Amino acid sequence: MADFTPTDVHACLANSAEVKFRTASACSEAVIRAAEMIVASLKDGGKLMFCGNGGSAGDSQHLSAEFVATLDHRRPRHGLAALALTTDTSLLTAYANDFGFEGVFARQVETLGRAGDVLVAISTSGNSANVVAACEAARSRDIRVCAMTGEGGGRLADHADVLLAVPSRVTMHIQESHIALGHVMTLAVERMMDL
Repeated sequence: MADFTPTDVHACLANSAEVKFRTASACSEAVIRAAEMIVASLKDGGKLMFCGNGGSAGDSQHLSAEFVATLDHRRPRHGLAALALTTDTSLLTAYANDFGFEGVFARQVETLGRAGDVLVAISTSGNSANVVAACEAARSRDIRVCAMTGEGGGRLADHADVLLAVPSRVTMHIQESHIALGHVMTLAVERMMDL
């Protein structure tokens, strides 16, 4: 069995921190633009929809919960309209079984989304076919798109009104930075809405 030492742990965490420092430089202005876009939608009666696969599905659920519940329980506020398109297992499995997995998010965007809403599309590669399809569905319905990706943005870069591209190609560090960006974005929305 290979060793994994405290030095290895330190190196991994240091690499994660370094990616977050680079992300702070690369994405700060885009976070503000995303928050402004979200605030405009919410103030006009719109909602947020989140989608992604695997860890990005978990991030979708985590971040939608931050908007609906609150970012900090010590600062209670009214809920902000958000939902994760990753949580309805009956819909996801029925649609995937009958029509294929590529359309599981697009179908929900088509059905639940309205002009003026915002879709937060999360994919570390930026190339997840079902997330790209959701963005295409959103764009055809005047739903704005905030894409959260890794370095370069992948195919999602072509569909995003705002792109938060973490400057890394290491999946775990991209995901760690996505959740940090999502928390800061939520905080910015709360501050902009005086909540």
